[in-house]
Amino acid sequence: AHVDTIASHSCQRTPHLRQWLAKRSQHSITAEAGANTAPATVPNAATNRILGRWLLGCSGLVVGAVVLGGVTRLTESGLSMVDWHLVREMKPPQTRAEWEAEFAKYRQFPEFKIMNHDMTLPEFKFIFYMEWGHRMWGRLVGLAYVLPTIYFWKKGYFNRSMKGRALGLCGFVFFQGLLGWYMVKSGLEEKPESYDVPRVSQYRLSAHLGSALLLYCASLWTGLTLMLANTKRLNQLRRFAKGTVGLVFLTALSGAFVAGLDAGLVYNSFPMMGDRWIPDDLLAFSPTLKNFFENPTTVQFDHRVLAISSLTAITGLYMFSRRMMLPRRAKIAISCLTAMAYAQVALGISTLLLYVPTPLAATHQSGSVALLSLAIWVLAELRKVAK
Repeated sequence: AHVDTIASHSCQRTPHLRQWLAKRSQHSITAEAGANTAPATVPNAATNRILGRWLLGCSGLVVGAVVLGGVTRLTESGLSMVDWHLVREMKPPQTRAEWEAEFAKYRQFPEFKIMNHDMTLPEFKFIFYMEWGHRMWGRLVGLAYVLPTIYFWKKGYFNRSMKGRALGLCGFVFFQGLLGWYMVKSGLEEKPESYDVPRVSQYRLSAHLGSALLLYCASLWTGLTLMLANTKRLNQLRRFAKGTVGLVFLTALSGAFVAGLDAGLVYNSFPMMGDRWIPDDLLAFSPTLKNFFENPTTVQFDHRVLAISSLTAITGLYMFSRRMMLPRRAKIAISCLTAMAYAQVALGISTLLLYVPTPLAATHQSGSVALLSLAIWVLAELRKVAK
């Protein structure tokens, strides 16, 4: 009887044990399934659009830096801050004593001794704030690249290729800042053998502008390609457009040599230079190669030739595109590029004939970035066109 009782209790407990094991197994399977089906953040069309908008915003900030740098150069403010500190200089002088100390540092350098020896403290404050604003804008650009890069990296928005691009862009921003200070240092050096007006090296100025334009182009192009779909390309027209972008970029870069040498003030006539098509002093320096980088006449002549060549190429691109079936957006982009090219040439000629007034010169410099932007937009639109 005792054995029967034990057997009876075992039979009653067995169903309960089976039910408990079944429930536990079911919970484990559910938990595993939930873990496996949890939505992981991976690059997709939506995240690519977010990254595209971010990079377009960054490219806009770079344009602001280029424009502000041009105005700083035109107002001769770039040598007002004679040292460089990443964090400490973010706070400008506040008290009268701090301003006097900053002004005293500036008075030790050639620009004050040769050009601005009668400058007052209020006048110094103006050029100081111009350069300070340019530097602070540069730091804003750096933050706009670095902080979102860290966030998007952690969120998993970058694929392998995009990780390399993002790191490259961030590194290029830091390089650009160091290059800017390297440029300023060239204008602070004492040159006892020279009686020329103190100015930064045109080589370093061109490198600084060129790197900013490269950063801008890379950001704009990457942003646009992330937001536009990839399809087959219209190879012939796109190759023509690529060559045009290169020519526009080279023309903008040659403008930096014009600004660095004040070459806009040597021949203020158009289309001839003085009473000649080719001036006598075009190759006055020796060796000959030196003329293309240090002779203001040659530098202005080169800029004229490149500008007309860019205008001709853009006109040809427009006429070539009219014979093809292109989407409406691509036609609009090419039309905008063509209109901007003619406006930019008109601005350049006006700036030359009027002896480089600052507002007009600044507009002309900004126009070069606008023209480059439209050229890149054309490339991005042609990337969508099917063969």
